[in-house]
Amino acid sequence: MSTSLPQQLSDNTLDAIVRHFQLTEQTGSDGGPYMRLISQLPMVQGQVGHVRLFRGDQIERLVTCSIVVPAMQLDSHMIFAFTASDSVLPHFTLDSVKAGEHYSYHLDLIPKLDLAAHTDYMNRIFVPLTPVFEEAEQLPGITPAHISPAQRATMSPWMLVHRANAEGFASITPFVERYRLYWQQLIADKPTFAVSNTLLAERDSANRAAIFSPEIDPVWQRIDALIGAEAGQQLRTLLKTNHA
Repeated sequence: MSTSLPQQLSDNTLDAIVRHFQLTEQTGSDGGPYMRLISQLPMVQGQVGHVRLFRGDQIERLVTCSIVVPAMQLDSHMIFAFTASDSVLPHFTLDSVKAGEHYSYHLDLIPKLDLAAHTDYMNRIFVPLTPVFEEAEQLPGITPAHISPAQRATMSPWMLVHRANAEGFASITPFVERYRLYWQQLIADKPTFAVSNTLLAERDSANRAAIFSPEIDPVWQRIDALIGAEAGQQLRTLLKTNHA
């Protein structure tokens, strides 16, 4: 069976990050993925996905979640790469999905500070992404994704989030690479700002709690229905903190 477009994009991005930062995978007790996701729905039996967990020095935690359910026409692959919570360096995220005949994705660098209150941070970390963002927003074959203002508030204004046809989805690949390479260079440059580590860690904890809240992002309610509330909560705990 050929690898799907969403899985190709996710796998290639994951491999590049793992190689660049020399991350080490933490496997499950059976030597496989950190978590195996088992369907709790009567119409879908057995394993429907898995979660992988990586650790490193510059990237404290990287979590992937892949859920593939042919019976539901769902092919979903998520990456969250987390820098230290008390650093100014943004996190990286990519979500690539095919649901039915439609593709979707979101790509972002998640800020560590509120941008309007820290314009020096915004100008150094995010404004250089503007030409890439604006070019990607004009790609043919994509349309704006339907996400709530509350969801947008937890991410950055430079988030790329769209539905797409197959051609539109394929065209996002070089932009994912450009975001990733820019993020990797930020980490190498180690920019500094006059802000306390305590403030950064507190803000990151609150922001990640919002990003992975079922009340803000209803996709978590659907994930819980598929894999069970206990497994869903375990997954969200991995995403909310670098130390669980």
